[in-house]
Amino acid sequence: MSMDPSLKQNEIFLHPGEFYFGDNKKSIGTILGSCIAICIWHPRLHIGGMCHFVLPDRRVPFNSDQIGRYAGGCMQLFLAHTKSRGTGIKEYVAKIFGGANMVAELVKNNGNSVGERNAQAAMQLLIEQGVDINVADVGESGYRRITFNLSNGDVWVKQHAKNLHIKEKPALVEGITI
Repeated sequence: MSMDPSLKQNEIFLHPGEFYFGDNKKSIGTILGSCIAICIWHPRLHIGGMCHFVLPDRRVPFNSDQIGRYAGGCMQLFLAHTKSRGTGIKEYVAKIFGGANMVAELVKNNGNSVGERNAQAAMQLLIEQGVDINVADVGESGYRRITFNLSNGDVWVKQHAKNLHIKEKPALVEGITI
């Protein structure tokens, strides 16, 4: 099965620290290494969003232009946007991607890489909010290119090795369809 080319035409591309929430006329894409993308989707209304956060937490308060760079800030954005649509976050399903170990030498003394800590933070925040996590495609090494289709909740993942010159085909990760 190949990815629908029209997804690329209507794609919102997220850079690190960015967030998008919208309806079924769009797809959302990003490229992830140790960062995390949380995708949430409302199966009845076909609305949802994606965040692309860089770090699990911030020790000091962040200002509004930094809110999407941290896991907790992204959850604040999700809560605000779901509420503005007259829905509760528990009505959505979540998928988590990224959290790769991009540089083995940078693993902390406790053995947890930034990617691992990011993945743990994403899962913890979703569990605390009572959101079902349908897919967690996290860890390993190399980067991922993902495209989230808001019309049906599918997420296409293209996993890459650390070598950016290797060509691979995107695939619908098993179990992602809601």
